[in-house]
Amino acid sequence: MIRFCLALLLATPALQAAELDADRQMANSLLAVSQSRMPEAQIAVDKLTQQYPNFRLAQLIKGDLLLARAQPLQTLGNTGNVRNAELEQLRDEARQRVSAATEVFSNDKVPAYLLNLDDSYRHALVVDASRARLYVYENRAGLPVRVADFYITIGKAGAGKQKEGDNRTPIGIYTISSFKSPSELTDFYGGGAFTLSYPNEWDTRQGRNGHGIWIHGTPSNNYSRTPRASEGCVVLANDDLRQLGQYIQTGKTPVIIAEQVEWVAYDVLDTRRNDLAAALDQWRTDWESRDTERLLSHYSASFHAGTQNLQSFAASKYKVNAAKSWIKVGLSKLSLMLYPQGAGRGSKDAEALKDSDPLRAKARVESYASTTTLYPERPNFALVTFEQDYQSSNLSDSTPKRQFWSRENGRWKIIHETSL
Repeated sequence: MIRFCLALLLATPALQAAELDADRQMANSLLAVSQSRMPEAQIAVDKLTQQYPNFRLAQLIKGDLLLARAQPLQTLGNTGNVRNAELEQLRDEARQRVSAATEVFSNDKVPAYLLNLDDSYRHALVVDASRARLYVYENRAGLPVRVADFYITIGKAGAGKQKEGDNRTPIGIYTISSFKSPSELTDFYGGGAFTLSYPNEWDTRQGRNGHGIWIHGTPSNNYSRTPRASEGCVVLANDDLRQLGQYIQTGKTPVIIAEQVEWVAYDVLDTRRNDLAAALDQWRTDWESRDTERLLSHYSASFHAGTQNLQSFAASKYKVNAAKSWIKVGLSKLSLMLYPQGAGRGSKDAEALKDSDPLRAKARVESYASTTTLYPERPNFALVTFEQDYQSSNLSDSTPKRQFWSRENGRWKIIHETSL
């Protein structure tokens, strides 16, 4: 009897469909084993291994079933042909796949991050590192609707990338930059690779480095990899990667990677969207007023834009606004995305927390937070993108912008800005 997933499976009815995906076929085979329906389990796993002959987890279960003809099964991986560390990873893969296949998914809840997507974004991808799952959301009039999900592999060391070579998958909001075809890559990347915009400007500001974080396929000799097996990339089975490709707009599709996705009801999403949108509109209105003090009240003391900090930015705004008789600011193509929580701490916080004196460590962290450093794992941190149409008495231009907003003392403020 496969005890490690018995409790999960006994309460779950067999999943019926004309063509079941690998997760559901896996769940059905393990369910049959857990209920001692060995012939049925053998049929299910034989079908799975015929369909995916290089599926190592399925082959492991098949070996167990052959062994079960001679002795009772105790747990997954009774054959003795797999190393302990590798066996634990395969067991983890089984848990993740079965959990996804048997989960009762509520369509009333969505990831907390997708507050508003501009119509030009057809889909968004949300990665839950803790569940080894990638969710695809379709943008329907600005609201996210789940249309697909896939089993994935993340970094060997988990999530929260800080530096080159740490084998972690970054946490944050990124864009699919480009696609590399199999002909451009080695077999290791399978069906190709979608490159991600890691590090983004916020990562760079926090001192995070590294490169080559991709969403890619698996080698031809392996159907899938265990949940934590990459050097930081997000890895899918090649069939899944091909399916995922139909949802991706290179240079456009946002990818939100969370340590553990926060799920909220649509009304909560509406409230958060309206809250941030109101702050953004007030910033726009105060800019139009030409009251520089009112405008600057929307910026964090830790604000940066290019080489400017808040002081140099303020000086330029006083000078520019003094030369205007009127200003009009229009915002279009607006997208609002909350940053996922749970990223690894930045270098300054990490160093501060090593302090042997807990009170001093706390004070150092708070000092960094109030002056130069703010980390996305804190709540109420958002990425806002839009097309800015600026018109004034002596200048007019249109500029795509990315702004990072942080709630400080109960008020949303701009902490970082990039003109694209």
